[in-house]
Amino acid sequence: METKMLASCSSCGCTKEITAYGGINVGERPELKSRVKDGSLFVWECPSCGAANLAAYQTIYHDPNERLLIWLLPEGTIPEAQVEAIGRQIEASSDFPEGYVFRRVGDVGSLIEKVNIFDAGLDDTVMELCKYVTKMEMSEKDPGKAISGASLKFYRTDGPDNDIEFSYPADGRMQGLRIGFNVYGDCAGILRRNPSMKPSPGFSVVDQAWIARFFR
Repeated sequence: METKMLASCSSCGCTKEITAYGGINVGERPELKSRVKDGSLFVWECPSCGAANLAAYQTIYHDPNERLLIWLLPEGTIPEAQVEAIGRQIEASSDFPEGYVFRRVGDVGSLIEKVNIFDAGLDDTVMELCKYVTKMEMSEKDPGKAISGASLKFYRTDGPDNDIEFSYPADGRMQGLRIGFNVYGDCAGILRRNPSMKPSPGFSVVDQAWIARFFR
């Protein structure tokens, strides 16, 4: 579902009419998935100064093969009560059979990460616990290391043992971190033994703040 919207350049203030996607159904338009994953679907170039800008708007990403619905909703766009009401309505809809996963993210980077996680056949709740455990262990080993306060993002699994690769910003550029897949298995076991550690109904937010609540 494509619409037009006016956007202002973050560098020079020039306005341009750009294409916005109110809905992204990769079952119907599979070519859009790669553009979501590399972020290009949300980037536009200013015709005046040539600066690259990120288009900030809400959209629904739908992958029927993965039974996945992700709502990209920048903070403050809609009151929380309305978000919850929409989530209940969507979950009750016969358009989405049992087994669908509903998630909400506030920025494009988080949308890309969610798509990467589910594309890899992984669970985002387990992945958030992996990130939490990894940061805690590294902070204990080296309290001054930059990763202790960094925002880890799942990038991919790689190698014969499916090692997990994360990226995170440090020293003005993106850094990489690799952990063994055994960490994912251990974290999956923790979640299985603690069924209360699960997302809320509707378009739930599953991120580091969400997982941290269970360890306070």
